[in-house]
Amino acid sequence: MTEKIRFGDYVHEVSVYQNEISYNDLAPKVETDASGEILPVKQGKLTLKPSEIFHVLKPYLSVRFMDQIRAVFPLAVYLFLFQIIVLRQSVQDSWEITGGLFAVIIGLMLFMEGLTLGLMPFGQTIGKILPVKSPMPVVLGIAFLLGVCVTFAEPAIGALQQAGKIVDVNKAPYLFALLNEWAGVLVLMVGAGVGIAAILGTMRFLRGWSLKPMIYLALTATISLSVAAMLNPDLRTVLGLAWDCGAVTTGPVTVPLVLSLGIGVASSGGKGESSLSGFGIVTLASLFPIMGVLILSLYLGATITPESIIAGAAVASAAAEATPQWYEVSPGVDVVLGVRAIVPLVIFLFLVMKVVLREKIRNGGMIAYGIVLAVLGMCTFNVGLTYGLAALGAQSGGLIPAAFVQLGAVEGSPLYSYGLGIGIAFIFAWILGFGATLAEPALNALGMTVQNLTNGAFKKSMLMYSVSFGVAFGIGLGVIKLIFGFHLAFLLVPFYILGVTLTIFSTEEFVNVAWDSAGVTTGPVTVPLVLAMGLGFGNAVNAVEGFGILSMASICPICAVLTMGLIVQAKAKKAKASSPSPEPAAAAAAA
Repeated sequence: MTEKIRFGDYVHEVSVYQNEISYNDLAPKVETDASGEILPVKQGKLTLKPSEIFHVLKPYLSVRFMDQIRAVFPLAVYLFLFQIIVLRQSVQDSWEITGGLFAVIIGLMLFMEGLTLGLMPFGQTIGKILPVKSPMPVVLGIAFLLGVCVTFAEPAIGALQQAGKIVDVNKAPYLFALLNEWAGVLVLMVGAGVGIAAILGTMRFLRGWSLKPMIYLALTATISLSVAAMLNPDLRTVLGLAWDCGAVTTGPVTVPLVLSLGIGVASSGGKGESSLSGFGIVTLASLFPIMGVLILSLYLGATITPESIIAGAAVASAAAEATPQWYEVSPGVDVVLGVRAIVPLVIFLFLVMKVVLREKIRNGGMIAYGIVLAVLGMCTFNVGLTYGLAALGAQSGGLIPAAFVQLGAVEGSPLYSYGLGIGIAFIFAWILGFGATLAEPALNALGMTVQNLTNGAFKKSMLMYSVSFGVAFGIGLGVIKLIFGFHLAFLLVPFYILGVTLTIFSTEEFVNVAWDSAGVTTGPVTVPLVLAMGLGFGNAVNAVEGFGILSMASICPICAVLTMGLIVQAKAKKAKASSPSPEPAAAAAAA
């Protein structure tokens, strides 16, 4: 009698190949001492051939390499093709830029892996143990210092150093001073803003505070400082930088480390299981750095004259003509900045673990390996940023205006009619923002979280497309601002008024998601590219400064997500109202 089996089982059996070997061949030979006691087995050193090492590492590296490829490669191809086909211009230093982009991919791969293995265990351990072993003032103080340290370690912070080289000191003296002589203080003020946000976010987790009043108060203070800067004609050029700094801070280092501490505190206080745990701190970490930069700008405006800044820049330029040291020029300076970014953060986390918590560092070898990867990754990324992302973004941004105005560097410009050329510039920026945002891995993760929190009412795809559309529209408006010379405040204020209005009518759940969604759009690839593009574009159209695009790319997705949230709320209410009530049905049945 023939036995019947499923076809799937048959396919499984015939596709499995195996060799039978004796267990005796695998087990070591038992050895005894003179008294007959069995001696412990000494494991021999494992030796692998280069081909075997390759096969072991291939699956491990390929996934991480492809993650960065998907973030960088499509954007690079888009810029290359746009420049060649639409602008009809060859890419200058194409091989150097390609090598720089490859360095960005390798650097991000190493850095993100090092962050996971070397830095995140510190953050998770500190977040769990610190609230238990230390009083609340110590917890909040460490939260503040952590916010300062992680800011220096953000990959996108290096883009601000690059931006300082493009600014014309005669057009924007205070902006030039902030990005050059006062660059270290600038990053410190941004870090202080993140530190204050970490304190407030931690207290919010612990106390269960609503995010809405915190947004209202933070925006009131931020807009008041912005108005004060606007009243000084020399400080108006600083507003774009200040609001862009809010987007630079919420990167792959700041968010995980600060969040791990805040959620750890919330868990120790019995608040960690709330559906709102983890939301809100990204928003605060975006607003408070803006205040920090504006406060520094107002201080400079009150203590230093524009004439002294211009004179100092001339002296510095003359000194720079002398032979610089190796650490003052690329790639040496990129390596130094990479080490300087990671090492202080590691030292701080180590001191917290050993001095404050007196905890033993587990898996020390693995953590040391992760730290080495993080340092190497940051150094490699900085080199790639200089020769790849920043160079490509500045070149593309500097050539796009040739579509509608005459540029000396582009023969036959303007390439199109004025109206068509402006439309091409807007479409270019829109597609760049949409594609870059949709490729962000953090956005996909946020979409899944939101879908789970809303029980499927707010689908992942709805959030991803809302955020991507908002970023694309914001970057497009930022380019229009540079073309027509609009002041940034005339764009930001209406959108923030709209954002606050939508916030008032939205539920706490959607407010948390919407205001945090802006933070996931500003990754280590998007920020340097958009910054360099904006500055190159601004120089080409003779704008005073090219900042402000990132700030528009932050508020527009907030408004988009809040609008979509209100639509979802309205649909849910309509569906509930149209569904038959169980009470009348029960009464009819009783009758």
